[in-house]
Amino acid sequence: MEVIKQWTRWANTTTNRKIFSATILIASLSFSAKLVFMGKEILVAASFGTGDALDAFLIALLMPVFAINVIGGSFTAAVIPTYIQVREKEGSIQAQKLFSNVMVWSIGLLVVATLIIVLAAPYYLPFIARGFSVQKLVLTCKLLYVLSPIVVLYGINIIWGAVLNAGERFALVAISPVITPAVIIFFLLLGGKSWGIMALTLGTACGMATEVALLGFVLNRKGMSLWPKWHGMDPHLRQVAGQYLPMVLGAFLLGSTVPINQVMAAALGSGSVAALNYGNKLIAFPIGLATTALGTAVIPFFSSMVASEDWDGIRHTLNRYSRLLFATTVPFTIILILISQPLVRIIFQRGSFSAEDTYLVARIQALFALQIPFYIAGVFLARLISSFKANNLLMWGTVISVILNVILNYLFMPWLGVAGIALSTAVVYFVSFCFLSYMLMRLLKQSSHEL
Repeated sequence: MEVIKQWTRWANTTTNRKIFSATILIASLSFSAKLVFMGKEILVAASFGTGDALDAFLIALLMPVFAINVIGGSFTAAVIPTYIQVREKEGSIQAQKLFSNVMVWSIGLLVVATLIIVLAAPYYLPFIARGFSVQKLVLTCKLLYVLSPIVVLYGINIIWGAVLNAGERFALVAISPVITPAVIIFFLLLGGKSWGIMALTLGTACGMATEVALLGFVLNRKGMSLWPKWHGMDPHLRQVAGQYLPMVLGAFLLGSTVPINQVMAAALGSGSVAALNYGNKLIAFPIGLATTALGTAVIPFFSSMVASEDWDGIRHTLNRYSRLLFATTVPFTIILILISQPLVRIIFQRGSFSAEDTYLVARIQALFALQIPFYIAGVFLARLISSFKANNLLMWGTVISVILNVILNYLFMPWLGVAGIALSTAVVYFVSFCFLSYMLMRLLKQSSHEL
């Protein structure tokens, strides 16, 4: 207990220490969730390998996840700076009104998106899965219908988690993602042999519903009313909308990178989508851990520093964490590239996952790894730009990234096959980091001169 008290006193002395403390807490809890997630991936690899069933599942999941990232994911960066400002300056009642308005707005958008995804599926699926056989395409459509409710569920989960994080309640949000992979593991062990790929599909939907129920219970216990209620288009909601619209366009463009990559992979032959997915799984582990922890921890503190116009403090935090990020991620990336093939062999090569699959996935993974330092540092910069409420800059950055991604895919795929998509992704994130760095320096210089 005394150690905890000393740590708490130390962590609360400066903003940098608060960010570091929150990052460590979130990273520690997220690591547990990632371990369960990797356990789920190992079980999926053994059950389905790089076969047609997993290809169908991944393409079925493509549009729901895209809608979640565009509509739900944009709310975090758009809402939290305004929500914190309203809560600190006008009190919890006004903050609750803003939260209720945002819930009405977001649920409406998520429901509309779900209906479009389901009703338009017979028209867009043959295009994005143009390399699939008729039987494989029918399975993809069936899985999509089962997965479609996660659009609303995951969107609500993102917003409720963002509100908890805004109150610096990081622990629950960091550990709650353990639920969905745990439920998937349960479904695969229970009915994987008899249900096949449907066990993975049902587990995904049920797991997300359980996560939402848990976050809703905790928010309600903290006195937040979860029932959506419209209070009118007040100035606070207009401010959120002004930040949300460029964010949603930027998220649409940035989020289209994964669908574009998977659509182009689907045209390369059977198993290409699954191989691309596996190649990114181990890379997503450190990236997800770092960006979830750091990205979640910094935005409340950055928002407060921007609101108080603490430009020197922002520069100090930016410089210190940028150096720390590259000092840790560059050596890690080099090591990961060197051990890529034995790592894939140890983790995935069993059951339906063959030695040939290992060679291809390891090659993809090594090229994907090149993005790690620039992706993580880019998320850090993007959170600071969002705290400035300058999300239009992020939108233009994503326009550049999407165009460059398509061009580089076409250049690298004839040379490296599906691995060329991984190399293209790494180059895109390097260019994105350079763009964000330049624009952030301009923002800080402009803000300092306005004093």
